[in-house]
Amino acid sequence: MPQGDKDAYTDKQKRKAAHIADGYEAKGVPEPEAEARAWATVNKDSGGGNKSGSGRGKPDTQASARSGDRSAAARKGWETRRKAAKG
Repeated sequence: MPQGDKDAYTDKQKRKAAHIADGYEAKGVPEPEAEARAWATVNKDSGGGNKSGSGRGKPDTQASARSGDRSAAARKGWETRRKAAKG
């Protein structure tokens, strides 16, 4: 498959990339950069194209949408440091 070929992506992944690219373009990002960012986001969420092999890849996640969430360990560490600083 040549570089840049999107045949390995599902229709859902293609729609998702188009929607993300539209959002970037609305913010004034040039079209080639918006498309590159959109596909990078799709790859981050789903691990790349899902059309090959048995089981058709992994189910999509919402990883980039939740990137601001902290783990339980990070929250606990913050609370511990905050209490130590007060006392």
